[in-house]
Amino acid sequence: MKKLESRWGDPADTQCVSDQEEYPSAQVRIHGVHKSSLETGRRRLLLGAGLFTIGFFVLSMRLVEVALFNEVRTPVAINEAAEFSDGPARADIVDRNGVVLATSLNTHSLYADPQHVRDSSDAATRLIDVLPGIDLEEIAARLASDRHFVWLKRHLKPRQVAAVNALGEPGFRFLKEQRRVYPHGSLLVHAVGYAKIDNRGLSGLESTYDERLLAQPNRQLTLSIDLRFQHAMYEELTRAVAMHRPLGAVGIVMDVATGGLRALVSLPDFNPNDNGKVESSALFNRATLGVYEMGSTFKILTAAMGIDSGVITLQDSFDASEPLRFGRNNIIRDFHGEARRLSVPEIFIHSSNIGAAKMALAVGGSAQREFLARLGLLDRAGIELPETAVPHYPSDWKDVNTATIGFGHGVAVSPVHLAAAVAALVNGGLWHSPTLLAENEKPGKAMRVVSEATSHTIRQLLRLAVTHGTGRNAEVGGYWVGGKTGTAEKVGPNGYDRRRVLSSFVGVFPITRPRYLVFAMLDEPKGTPSTHGYATGGWTAAPVVARVIAKIGPMVGITTIVEAPNGNDFPTTVIKLDGNELRLAAY
Repeated sequence: MKKLESRWGDPADTQCVSDQEEYPSAQVRIHGVHKSSLETGRRRLLLGAGLFTIGFFVLSMRLVEVALFNEVRTPVAINEAAEFSDGPARADIVDRNGVVLATSLNTHSLYADPQHVRDSSDAATRLIDVLPGIDLEEIAARLASDRHFVWLKRHLKPRQVAAVNALGEPGFRFLKEQRRVYPHGSLLVHAVGYAKIDNRGLSGLESTYDERLLAQPNRQLTLSIDLRFQHAMYEELTRAVAMHRPLGAVGIVMDVATGGLRALVSLPDFNPNDNGKVESSALFNRATLGVYEMGSTFKILTAAMGIDSGVITLQDSFDASEPLRFGRNNIIRDFHGEARRLSVPEIFIHSSNIGAAKMALAVGGSAQREFLARLGLLDRAGIELPETAVPHYPSDWKDVNTATIGFGHGVAVSPVHLAAAVAALVNGGLWHSPTLLAENEKPGKAMRVVSEATSHTIRQLLRLAVTHGTGRNAEVGGYWVGGKTGTAEKVGPNGYDRRRVLSSFVGVFPITRPRYLVFAMLDEPKGTPSTHGYATGGWTAAPVVARVIAKIGPMVGITTIVEAPNGNDFPTTVIKLDGNELRLAAY
């Protein structure tokens, strides 16, 4: 407020008036230089805001364009690396009890973009220090290339990844991949097979079911294999190989009621976890891809063929006193001949080639060929492996062929072929296609090949071969083992060579109620002092079967067979054996 005096000068007449009354308007007005500066600042602010808005709008439109209409452009090195990525994981493979046999693990693989490597020679030298085993010159050449992507090492371990990262080389990169891992190493390699470094199946079931394992990574592939049986067979077969030094060996355990393989071993083998070069002999699956003249194990088929056809009975006999001749060069002899007339059971237990040949001739070549075809021995085995072979047999089936095939020469089949055929002859006469998959074990899906009565008689003969014949070394106390030896001469430059043999034994237990077939084969085994120099099936392969039976029997609750064979189903059989009468148990 401001004091005003009256015009009379009397202080008493003083009154107050407000500033507003004194000044008609309170608005401040700026003139001159100050007003010009303020206007300039306002224009600049508006211009900046406008430019920012336009820029944000343009950027937003570009992002929309990229997201909706343009492909994302990946750096060259990443594009090339993606071509090598393993993609989805493979499904696990497990045994019949759920034990993992093959699985996939996440790993890191090392690659480089040479355009970002500072010094290729120095980088290669430093990399060798943390990844020993890789070739220095090769790595240096890769790092010096003009490419954007080169592999350095696949599937590194975590410690190796850390060591490479510690090098601080900007050109080194990692790519996540899947690596197939086999926890049991070489134990099942010829059944399971293996997947190569790009995670695709290369052999065995890994190859057969490659698409399924990739398409359904959460669906396990369950095998008929029992890892316990596989380990027992592998261990005993490896032991026999160390002792007899053969070229190779085969071991099979089969469920005779379903055709399911509980064990399949082929030696030599290899570890599928190793990425090194594998010898061709180790890659070869002798159990399914190899075909062999199986020797005297074929006498089981000859006996079954004759008995089932009604041409032969156990009371019949054949003269085996002299070699059997076909022309000048084809002479059939016995290995240790009895040089006399032999009954059918004697032909079987003494493994007479002459007697078996005459039995086959009595049935005839046409019936023999039809019988072998019925048992699946003239076609490729139906097992789920890519490594299978077509049997070899004569196109012109002459009498000499009929005779030699009767004792296991002249037809070449795989061990799996033989196992499936013998299983059918002891299980009541039903043939099942051999299988490695639990889902394919179907007891009801079978084809009758011989009568139950014939199967019963074959079981009697197989038991005789162990108790009185060449298969004595396969006997296991309390298990009632039946079986037959096989010793086949191999063909050499000058015909059959008696020094080079294929020795085998096929066993069945318990013979009173057959459950498992156990087969072992050694290719050109060497005799030892413990075998008195012999390399025959009874001395080399039969002991393998006995030891496997002794191991796997308790695993499945077959500790001992206390029940005596029951003769109610079939009549008691009396035979002549080496001049004496023998009453056969009704197995």
